[in-house]
Amino acid sequence: MLEDVDTAVSVRFHVALDSMELGTFSTCEGLGCEVVIESREEGGNNSFIWQLPTRLKYPNITLTRPLGRDTEKIAKWFADMASGYTRCTGIIEAMTGNGRKIAGWELYDVVPVRWKGPSLNPDQPKVIMETLEIAHHGFVSKLR
Repeated sequence: MLEDVDTAVSVRFHVALDSMELGTFSTCEGLGCEVVIESREEGGNNSFIWQLPTRLKYPNITLTRPLGRDTEKIAKWFADMASGYTRCTGIIEAMTGNGRKIAGWELYDVVPVRWKGPSLNPDQPKVIMETLEIAHHGFVSKLR
């Protein structure tokens, strides 16, 4: 029997921290990791160079959505950093248009990096968007 395959054509990303729901975002970019490779040449061996894995590197994640009520939560998160900040665990869940979870990721040691508000230009009427960039120290996939 073939299982229904959900291609996630209409996806939104629900984001939560230890103590705060940040809401849903329409795009999520940068979720991934890279193995940093160190090259070593061995004396007397000219046929190849050793490629040695050293550590994992995680890019920042950028989330985008139309401006809304949840923007206040992001503003509070950034404002709280002025009095000190404790790293937290974050969750990103990919959801279908009808709210069914497709996949999820638990992020370790999340830190806000940048918030970018909308560009307000009356000559170009369009949906006003906000962007949130976060850094983290790794993740675990949380499938279904």
